Amino acid sequence: MTQTVKDKDVVGGATAPKHKPLNTPKGWSINHKGMDKADMLRSILYNLEYNISKDRLSNTPYDLFLSLSYAVRERIIERWISTSQTYKSNNVKRTYYLSMEFLMGRLLGDSLMNLQMTDASAEAVRELGLDLEELIDQENDAGLGNGGLGRLAACYLDSMATLGLPSMGYGIRYDFGIFNQKIVNGFQHEVPEQWLQLRNPWEIERPEYKVVVKFYGHTMQYTDKNGRQCNNWVDTENVVAMPYDIPVPGFGVNNVNTLRLWSARSADEFNLQYFNSGDYIGACHDKFTSENISKILYPNDNNVSGKELRLKQQFFFSSASLQDIIRRYLQTNKDFKSFADKVAIQLNDTHPSIAIAELMRLFIDEHGLMWDEAWEIVQKTFAYTNHTLMPEALEKWSVGLMQHLLPRHMEIIYEINAGFLRQVSYKFPGDIDRLRRMSLIEEGDDKQVRMAYLAIVASHSINGVSALHSELLRSGLVRDFYEMWPERFNNKTNGVTQRRWLYKANPALRNLITSKIGGGWVTDLYELKKLEKLASDKSFRKEWAEAKLAAKKAFVDKIYKWEGIKIDPNMMFDVQVKRMHEYKRQLLNVLHCIALYNRIKSGDTKNFVPRTVMFAGKAAPGYYMAKLIIKFINNVSGIINNDPATKGLLSVHFLPNYRVSLAEYVIPAADLSEQISTAGTEASGTGNMKFALNGALTIGTMDGANVEMHEEIGDDNIFIFGLRTNEVESLHRNGYNPWDFYNNSPKLKQVIDLISSGYFSPEDTAMFNPIYDSLLRNGDRFLVMADFDAYVKCQDDVANCYRNQDEWIKKSILNVANMGKFSSDRAISEYAKDIWNIKAMDVKLDI
Repeated sequence: MTQTVKDKDVVGGATAPKHKPLNTPKGWSINHKGMDKADMLRSILYNLEYNISKDRLSNTPYDLFLSLSYAVRERIIERWISTSQTYKSNNVKRTYYLSMEFLMGRLLGDSLMNLQMTDASAEAVRELGLDLEELIDQENDAGLGNGGLGRLAACYLDSMATLGLPSMGYGIRYDFGIFNQKIVNGFQHEVPEQWLQLRNPWEIERPEYKVVVKFYGHTMQYTDKNGRQCNNWVDTENVVAMPYDIPVPGFGVNNVNTLRLWSARSADEFNLQYFNSGDYIGACHDKFTSENISKILYPNDNNVSGKELRLKQQFFFSSASLQDIIRRYLQTNKDFKSFADKVAIQLNDTHPSIAIAELMRLFIDEHGLMWDEAWEIVQKTFAYTNHTLMPEALEKWSVGLMQHLLPRHMEIIYEINAGFLRQVSYKFPGDIDRLRRMSLIEEGDDKQVRMAYLAIVASHSINGVSALHSELLRSGLVRDFYEMWPERFNNKTNGVTQRRWLYKANPALRNLITSKIGGGWVTDLYELKKLEKLASDKSFRKEWAEAKLAAKKAFVDKIYKWEGIKIDPNMMFDVQVKRMHEYKRQLLNVLHCIALYNRIKSGDTKNFVPRTVMFAGKAAPGYYMAKLIIKFINNVSGIINNDPATKGLLSVHFLPNYRVSLAEYVIPAADLSEQISTAGTEASGTGNMKFALNGALTIGTMDGANVEMHEEIGDDNIFIFGLRTNEVESLHRNGYNPWDFYNNSPKLKQVIDLISSGYFSPEDTAMFNPIYDSLLRNGDRFLVMADFDAYVKCQDDVANCYRNQDEWIKKSILNVANMGKFSSDRAISEYAKDIWNIKAMDVKLDI
């Protein structure tokens, strides 16, 4: 569509140029599909005036960000509509990816990249006297996730679209995503993350597709006219699920898939009777309680009401998504015989596993299917990805809570369990203990529903996310189920999208790589293998070192601008950024920092490699020990950084409010990547992949995907230390005593004694006693003491290698060259072929 507007000097305010930005005739046309500089310039100005309703005197930087975003969205929408029409007209099989988390980060830069119009847009805004990076910085991170799980989901959406796979993501439109982290006197303070405080240009509300989700009530049985026993869920409290769609454009293709996020609304927003009687709060009670469901990501579930809200969230988005999937399916199919041939549902961890009982209810109670037919379809439709090796992280819900909140679903789960246990007894007759272990209901004073077990029983595919993780699932955590159905279990090692994490995040390295081997690696990461032969080229290594330094300087500038933290880019950047958890062993890293400090204080600084150690990550609000470790890191940082003896040798920093946009700067800047979880605890990890993809060398244990990275990169190009999984198990089994390691390691003893003396907390010498106790008196569950000496020795090897910069850079190149396996494109291709059985669909545009 072509529109005409008058030439007006509509850009201004604090950031506008003093000159008139356009020298054009009084009338000019707007091409909403055009991708060049002139078309983008005109679209930006059009949106500023007619969409934002601002002029040169009243606009703000955020208005200009919105204007650019709307101009980009216009180019996406044609492709988005064509994609939907193509999928529908061909009645293709689609994958629906259900996840409680989608850590999307900022979308403007990603959208520009995938539409391949970054340069044109940069030139357009430059014409207006603006800087594209400054506009991108106006966007708030969409923090709809806690860490790796949500970021993986975002990478997978990008790959599905780029590969042209018919697919859709479903999640929750949290009013407040993961909290913003403030560090006050060293302590973490949580403040609301208000990503929706200002207008969000990427979402489109779809009220025509809203659905009703039920809670509470009770069930009634009745006999229909055909003599069939039926169930009716009655006297329920209803909540409206309102969908908001976010486009997910693929890179260099016309496919634009959809992320649909559900927002909770009251079915009865305002009670006029209460209002007229003077009860103004009561008049809005339903609205408040209903909208709490999508208010915040992961409410604290340390209490009964918190647990109920968590289960409400999980059921809310699962039910809404399934109703939406069925509606879409019935648009092109008259019955449910082909449902599993047209629909694949992937459960991203156990959070959406209540969807299994809900799909059974919808099939049986709402659409009249018989139990056996419904169950067969359900098992052919669902697939389940497990993301944890921690038994305590396998989600369970109280039977009492389930009966109260979802009474019909509890009945369905009991019936599923009865049928399943009959199957187990047929295969393993007389094995009563196996029946107890495998039951979906954990017996006890407070009976629990084992949601991971429900997901396994109802899914035709169960996968782990690294080779080691999948093996430990089969041999340990869910061994009984593997023995029952070995054919259902498989591995799909995680991956990351190279487009965001190298192409976009690291322009200096991107440009160097592309100048040498071409741009094929952007959609085929195995192309990076061509870098191997260049690793021996001295001039190329020099260029590589320059690109790495450019990334370090970009990070240094950004972290000073954001946080006022000054960092020397000429020091080694030793980085551990990830969710704060004891098993990830940030504590082991900070103990090494203290050991380095002790070495400096003793005068042993010959051949000392100057090092900046950086931590970042958020602790769950109710996780006391993780929050104390943050305080400990900050106190250690304060002592080390303020001691004149460490100047130019060692500094330690905790980077506040870790998020995707911060990761996009710190990951490319890193020299050393810390992946040091206790062997057998990390399912996969994806941060390890992002760092190596950007040329950081890894120091890590043989845990998660580190094992496969070691295989791909080679032993000479990665620093591996510590106990292996079998050694961890053996140590625990034979009676681990951390005091043995304390008494036999002078370096470790010196570090621990310094902590217990109160050296790092002079204002309260007992402040870090819980850390001391966790390491020595309470069993040291994650074997920090046991791995300390091996870690310190490995860090010495790191320093020795780093001193030989030419050799270090060669290893850096070889790391990047061998990261082909770890693309999310490879992972999603495996899901599509082995689990979902879906085919790519090319989308054509009408010219």
